[in-house]
Amino acid sequence: MSLRKFWLTRSLQFRRPPTPRTLPTILPADVLIEEERIPGYNPKNFYPVNPGDLLNNRYRILSKIGWGTTSTVWLAQDTQRWCWNSKRYVALKIAVSGYTDEDVAKHERDISRSLETNPSHNGFPFVRIMLDNFEATGPDGNKHICLVYEPMREPLWLLQQRMPNGKIPAPLLKVYLGIFLQALDYLHSECHIIHTDLKMDNILVGFEDPSVIEEYVERQANNPMPRKVKNGRSIYLSHNDFGPMKSFRVLPKIGDFGLAVAQSGDSSEPLRYPIQPPLFHAPEVLLGTGWTYSVDIWNLGVLIWNMIEGKDLFQHIRSIQGDYDVRAHLAEMIALLGPPPKELLDREKLWSDVKWDHAVENPDGKLCQTAREYFGGPFFNSEGEFMYKDLIPDVSLEGSVLSLEGEEKQLFLNFARKMLQWLPEHRKTAKELLEDPWLVL
Repeated sequence: MSLRKFWLTRSLQFRRPPTPRTLPTILPADVLIEEERIPGYNPKNFYPVNPGDLLNNRYRILSKIGWGTTSTVWLAQDTQRWCWNSKRYVALKIAVSGYTDEDVAKHERDISRSLETNPSHNGFPFVRIMLDNFEATGPDGNKHICLVYEPMREPLWLLQQRMPNGKIPAPLLKVYLGIFLQALDYLHSECHIIHTDLKMDNILVGFEDPSVIEEYVERQANNPMPRKVKNGRSIYLSHNDFGPMKSFRVLPKIGDFGLAVAQSGDSSEPLRYPIQPPLFHAPEVLLGTGWTYSVDIWNLGVLIWNMIEGKDLFQHIRSIQGDYDVRAHLAEMIALLGPPPKELLDREKLWSDVKWDHAVENPDGKLCQTAREYFGGPFFNSEGEFMYKDLIPDVSLEGSVLSLEGEEKQLFLNFARKMLQWLPEHRKTAKELLEDPWLVL
């Protein structure tokens, strides 16, 4: 036996998942759980995964740690790591099959491949990189794209909930913002990637100590995942609680590039189709005037309020029925930032009748080919006046910041205003923002 094979064999002996010592809870077959609740759910489109399965002759499944409309996510053991290598666990994202879902998975895989452009860049360590990828064939012959990542402890919103008053303290926030800006500078300047979907769910923090994940794996023997069995297929309730924090010495990474967009270079033409979750829509997205890398800067500027204040910057963007209202969103932008410059409104008029390459379905189910159709414009009259002045709330950017006082508050507002600009080209780049005096500890 070769030395390499000997060590791999020894490694596999030590890395077998713990044998369950407690029988799992069996859930009623008629109760819908997790991915079953997705509209149009078809079990044949989901790869049937069970603890103990070996995928790609390498990854031993341990437990389910997440699910979504396009995939399920599992903690797995990498059986081909050397026994002394501490990075023995991975997160395995198994895509749903089907034409549209396969396109989504292929897109994420292709974008993820481009994220290793320059590992020497300071922002590289703060971007979640794909470690491996392969295809698995289900029992019905369906192909499932599988993406392998470093496992992460939890999303940033959950870490924030653990902190006093549900807010990230300013000193720690400054560190995190420095990390996010380095990551964005890497994505924009080296990879030519626009994330388009920065939110608390898509920023993940790592483990504070290797023992956390080891102890989690051991606990699975006494606390196996509840499951249901229907038509010969097991569906599991996720086990994604890794226990109390041992310390807050954790670093975040930007992840989930499923909606990211690749630009061919700095000179690429702005894009105009709708992107971003409603809360984070940038002005140029709502008005259809074209967006590029700076849309991520606006996104981060809005997200800061969720971190430091524990609430959304835009508090008045929903109708009485709770639906997102673009008119109210623009009205609150005006309240916080002042009226949009004439230059932006002139661009909106210029592009208002120019159709997108492909029609996009809006939240009401209507196929649209312009931003006005999609978002329900126009919102400004021929003189450039906002047509819904009664929706402008009595709020201010200064009044939205309660966690800071005095000079610290003013420095923060100066920093935020460099991101929250109506005109995309007036926003500072990620690299320029790293030099801002407010980030100095």
